[in-house]
Amino acid sequence: MKLEIARGVFLVGALAVASLCFAAWNEPSPTVVRGNLDRDHCPVPPAQRMALQVRPDADLLLFLYGLSQQLGQRG
Repeated sequence: MKLEIARGVFLVGALAVASLCFAAWNEPSPTVVRGNLDRDHCPVPPAQRMALQVRPDADLLLFLYGLSQQLGQRG
C-alpha cells in the first residue's frame, strides 16, 4: 500500500472517530425545571411552607472555614 493511500485512510478513520466522539458527547444544555402551574391544589399549605424553611446554624460559617483550613494543610 502506498504511503499516500495509507495517510488518506488514516485521516478518514481519525475523522470518523472524532465525529463519533463528538456525537456521543451530546450534553443537554441547562434548563429550568418547572412544575405544573395550572394544578388546583398546593402540595404544602402556605403556613407550613414558612415553617419548613431551613435556617443555617450560627456556627456553619466557622465549620466551613475549619474544613477549608484542613484541606489547605493536606496539599
